[in-house]
Amino acid sequence: MRILISGAGVAGPTLAWWLARDGFTPTLVESAPRLRTGGYVIDFWGPGFEIANRMGMLPSIRPHGYSVREIRVVDDRGRTAASLPTQAFFKMTRGQFLSIPRGDLAACIYTALDGKVETLFGDRVVRLEQSGSGVDVGFASRPARHFDLVVGCDGPHSGIRQLVYGDESQFEKYLGFKVAAFEVRGYAPRDELVYMMHTGVGRQIARFSMRDDRTMFLFTFRDEDRSLPATLSEQKALLRDQFGRMGWETPQILDALDRTSDLYIDRVSQIHMGPAPGSWSRGRVTLLGDAAFAVSILAGQGTALSMIAAYILAGELRRAGGDYTRAFAQYQQRFGPFVLRKQRAATRLAGFFAPRSQLALFARNQAMNLMKIPWIANLAIRRDLADRIELPDY
Repeated sequence: MRILISGAGVAGPTLAWWLARDGFTPTLVESAPRLRTGGYVIDFWGPGFEIANRMGMLPSIRPHGYSVREIRVVDDRGRTAASLPTQAFFKMTRGQFLSIPRGDLAACIYTALDGKVETLFGDRVVRLEQSGSGVDVGFASRPARHFDLVVGCDGPHSGIRQLVYGDESQFEKYLGFKVAAFEVRGYAPRDELVYMMHTGVGRQIARFSMRDDRTMFLFTFRDEDRSLPATLSEQKALLRDQFGRMGWETPQILDALDRTSDLYIDRVSQIHMGPAPGSWSRGRVTLLGDAAFAVSILAGQGTALSMIAAYILAGELRRAGGDYTRAFAQYQQRFGPFVLRKQRAATRLAGFFAPRSQLALFARNQAMNLMKIPWIANLAIRRDLADRIELPDY
């Protein structure tokens, strides 16, 4: 079966790897002219980590990762207000825990394809016409082609989803936050393997020191207006307006922002396609990863969830002998309830990044300090972070 996968981030190449292993013929299409690397740092553990292990990829992934020792909150003067050692996470995962730039993880997965999967960079799907024999796919800059199936792995703003289901507003649940991220070289000070955060009411700024003298910055802030500034200068102005009165290193960080031309900014949203069986699929087209069930960037688990979903979808297609109707239904039945629980947990965690009041900020800091007590840390991790899903052996 010829299967077109839209999106060469994490979900798409993971799906392509398993499909190719099982004898299918996947093709990737990616709107970017080349593979994206770097990006904001994610935490990678649990079943997603196990999927990477089953792909034999851990030796290539580990050198790109970081073993963060501490999450530290500082006040206006840089004094520690709260801290959270990460040993509880390492203990819970038996050492299978890494922090890694999302793009670097995606690059490792794509490299594992070893050139065996056709990739169409710098293009996107603009037309889908389904029939009894397959899907006729129109591209923005290439001749149309025919595929047996199409999978949308193209993120929360999925073009495939829009072509098949309609406008994004039907499925996006805005959580009332925005995020922005960028990185620079040569920033000082550096706190190696410590994730530094400075939090005010309704906003937080964080930095993390990376290899090659790079530093990543992440801004999170509450904003009832869901619209996004269109130009880079307007985006920077929004961040200056939101963070210009904060202390700590914020003036220095905003100066670094002025010098960058590569800024990521987006709404913090979830994608809800509905609980009904089959809501992720229509005919020969299905959705995977953030296109189907984004838990939001603040959950920090979207990447691992995408890898799990890719593994299950490929496995169900193999188990069904290519019977896509059966495979798509089994894929959502097996994974849907799990990801809905993760979405609910992510909503509870959102206030951690931008507390609504001084009282909420104080309570957040005290909760972090209490997490130094092992049994409290274990209880909190099991409630909101532990992944309870059994991976089938396809």
